[in-house]
Amino acid sequence: MRDSAAMSASPDVPVLVTQALNLCRSQGFVSSIRHEAGRLLAALAASRVGTLGELGTGCGVGAAWLCSALRAGARVVTAELDPVLAERARELFADDDRVEVRAGDWTTLEQFAPFSLLFIDVREVKRNGIDLIADLVEPGGIIVLDDFTPSSAWPPIYDGRVDDMRERWLTDPRFTAVDVTVAPDAAVVIATRR
Repeated sequence: MRDSAAMSASPDVPVLVTQALNLCRSQGFVSSIRHEAGRLLAALAASRVGTLGELGTGCGVGAAWLCSALRAGARVVTAELDPVLAERARELFADDDRVEVRAGDWTTLEQFAPFSLLFIDVREVKRNGIDLIADLVEPGGIIVLDDFTPSSAWPPIYDGRVDDMRERWLTDPRFTAVDVTVAPDAAVVIATRR
């Protein structure tokens, strides 16, 4: 008899994602996208053409998930504030001309806009940057925001208070957005530019 748990994707992790996770371990970097959210990110990347962006490269796990499903002719540009991590990620993707790793904050990516997909894994940008970030995405482009805790309430609640950051993204009139639970303890917000 089959296990009744739903399985939407292979439990296998792409080789490049495994290499990025190994890089995380070697650097003592413990904050990277979870497999559940990574698979969702890859599924969205498979629907995109043009330039995909990432704010918060870390050791390249998110970029590796994006690359695992990247369409022909598409590319990924990712920015990491920590210059050491940016260099390590650059080394990870050295043989992949579809990926460009930049050292710097989110403004480093402005010159590559508009993006067809933008993955944001930087808390400060998620909290304070909606007005700046919105213009980096093309009409119909997707923004993926990671690292939320599931909430079944409206407005969304986190740590006993209204999660104003998530509420702002879910109600901004420039986007059609949804809060997606990817695991019992993890959610992402997906916002499509109108």
